Amino acid sequence: MKILFVVSYPPSLIRVRPYNLIRFLTARGHQVTVQTLYSNAREQQEVEALRKYCHTVEAFPMPRWHSMWNCLRALPSRVPLQAVYSWQPRLAQHMAASIQEGNYDVVHIEHLRGARYGLHLLKEFDKNGQRIPVIWDSVDCISLLFRWASERSQKLISRLLTRLEVERTREYERWLPGQFDQVLVTSPVDRQALLDLAPPGCPATKISVLSNGVDLDYFTPGAAEKREAATLVVSGKMSYHANVAMVGYLVQQIMPHIWGARPDVHLQIVGKKPPREILALGENPSISVISDVPDIPPYLQRATVALTPILYGVGVQNKVLEAMACATPVVATPQAVSALQVKAGEEVYVAQEPESFAAAVLRLLAAPLERERLGQAGRTYVEQHHHWASIAQQLEEVYMHALERYPGVIL
Repeated sequence: MKILFVVSYPPSLIRVRPYNLIRFLTARGHQVTVQTLYSNAREQQEVEALRKYCHTVEAFPMPRWHSMWNCLRALPSRVPLQAVYSWQPRLAQHMAASIQEGNYDVVHIEHLRGARYGLHLLKEFDKNGQRIPVIWDSVDCISLLFRWASERSQKLISRLLTRLEVERTREYERWLPGQFDQVLVTSPVDRQALLDLAPPGCPATKISVLSNGVDLDYFTPGAAEKREAATLVVSGKMSYHANVAMVGYLVQQIMPHIWGARPDVHLQIVGKKPPREILALGENPSISVISDVPDIPPYLQRATVALTPILYGVGVQNKVLEAMACATPVVATPQAVSALQVKAGEEVYVAQEPESFAAAVLRLLAAPLERERLGQAGRTYVEQHHHWASIAQQLEEVYMHALERYPGVIL
């Protein structure tokens, strides 16, 4: 199958969903052409690194000022800022031209930031009478994320921006699914949120779940003897508002209970681009803030316990799956595992309130055999449910089903 994969940022080890879908679709024998944008030198390097997994990678510059200009122009309208943030006419024009020349079988559009490219393509199809399936991977229900962020984010600017965006994003997400052949999301929670928004007559089968996976060759268990004593780790992209709120909640509400019983416990905060309020936490000798690390797995492999006390979020929390893949025992809030099929107490510990969360952590710190059992059960869970090879196969089936609606297409 010849697949055109359009994503508004370079897929990489950090942007794991498109990166691994592309890798494993290629491994299954498909010819994948990626069209994307880059905004800095690091992203240019990510474009180059992606080439070995694709038939072709075509990338266009998207400086930050261009994104800001797009947002300023959209402010007076009812269009969400997320929907215009990554709009680059050069990419849109090239995409439409390449469809006419490339004889593609299916087009895959990633995220709300990329949806406008799919809409542009559909208009071009109407003009020239051409038509192939266009699949929109929404990934998450963004209006649901914004609603939660507007209520729970610790940063005033995040609450204000999401309040500005939430209603216009709801309107847009109510309309968008009806435009595409199929819509994908990462979790049943996000699927239900989009279905609740959908107008009457929108078939439920139009929106389906394609979960996230884990690269099981990259996130692997480390040697048991290399685990550091009394070391807790929390990981993720630390510039993301939900992760900022998570870390604030952890340090302010949960850790005092843990340190009260175990003052020897050390907390590692690991992830890219931490804001000033997270960097400042490193002044506490019991906390290390480790930013812009080249590889996350070593920190997960060495930690005694991984923590994910997330307060709000949508989709699958990759940080949970990655820790489990490293056989690191995980303690999480219900919000962090709501998209997973895990059994609380068997594959992960789940606790909501600060006291109960701290108690679960302290129990694991005191019980090495239970840590080993929980870690191994977590690894087995991701092997069975979140292998990227299986998820790429499911995506292939989505493509094939969409193609069935277009008689005369021969693969």
